[in-house]
Amino acid sequence: MTRDPSMTSHPRYKIIPDQDELGQVERDLRFHPATTTDPATLSREQIDQFNREGYLKGIRIFDDEEMAGHRRYFDELLERVLAAGGDSYSISTAHMKYGPVWDLLTHPRIVACMKDLLGENVVGWGSHYFCKMPRDGKAVPWHQDASYWPLSPSKTATLWLAIDDADRENACMRFIAGSHRLGHLTYRLTEDADHSVLNQVVDEVEQFGQPLDVELAAGEISIHADLLLHGSEGNQSDRRRCGLTLRYCAADVRAGLDWNQKGVVVAGRDEDGHWGNPGRPPDG
Repeated sequence: MTRDPSMTSHPRYKIIPDQDELGQVERDLRFHPATTTDPATLSREQIDQFNREGYLKGIRIFDDEEMAGHRRYFDELLERVLAAGGDSYSISTAHMKYGPVWDLLTHPRIVACMKDLLGENVVGWGSHYFCKMPRDGKAVPWHQDASYWPLSPSKTATLWLAIDDADRENACMRFIAGSHRLGHLTYRLTEDADHSVLNQVVDEVEQFGQPLDVELAAGEISIHADLLLHGSEGNQSDRRRCGLTLRYCAADVRAGLDWNQKGVVVAGRDEDGHWGNPGRPPDG
C-alpha cells in the first residue's frame, strides 16, 4: 500500500518537536500586541479586542458556495488519507503538499486580516486540518500554541477556518480570554494518546478565566494569539467537526529546527531571506 505523504511530517520540522530539541532554541515568549493604527480590513475595535482578549471570532471569509467547494475537496482528501492508513488528524503541513491548501494559506481575504494584526510583512508557515469525526471522543487539552513551536519572538497567530459548522455539540474550540497576557505558562506532558490529540496540558485553567465557546459557521474564521490558552472537548455528537488551522507570523520572526523552510511569504517582503518561501505544489 502506498503511504499518503500527508500522513508523515518532514523530520526537519515535526508537528510536535522533541522537548530536548525545543529546549535548545532560545525563544522570546512574550505577547507582542498588534500595532496597526489604520487597519485596512479589520476594525480598530477588532485590533483592540485582539490585543486585550487574544482572539477574534465569527469573521466571514467564504460564502456557502465557496465553502461547499472546499469541503468537497477535503472530503476526497480525507478519504484518500484514511484509505492509506492515516487518521483524521494526519493532514499537516498541507500547504507544502496540496495546491488547494496553499491557495487558502495565500488567499487575499485571509492574508488581509493577518496583515492588520502582524504588519505589512507576513509569512504563512503552517497548515493542519483538525478533523474530529462523529463520536471521535478525543479532546484537545488546554495549551498554548507557542509551547510547541521553535519560533521567536512570539509574534505568531493561528487562523482557524471552519470547514464544517462548529458548535458546542460537536466540540468547538474554547478560549480563555486574556490568558495570552500571562506569558508562557507551566504545562505538563501527557501520553494519553487514546483520549488526547496533543501531548501537553495546562492544568486548572479556570484560575485564569471562564472558558468561552468559539462557535463558527462553515466559512467563518477565528484568529488567536499563540499564547492564548485554548482547547476543545471530545466530539460525542453524530456530526463531524473539521477546521483548517493556518499559521502566520511577522516576517522578522526567526525559526529554529529548519522550520523556516516551510514559510511562505504571503505579504510584503522577507528582508534577509530567512524563510524558504516554497512555491505552490501541484493539485492533489
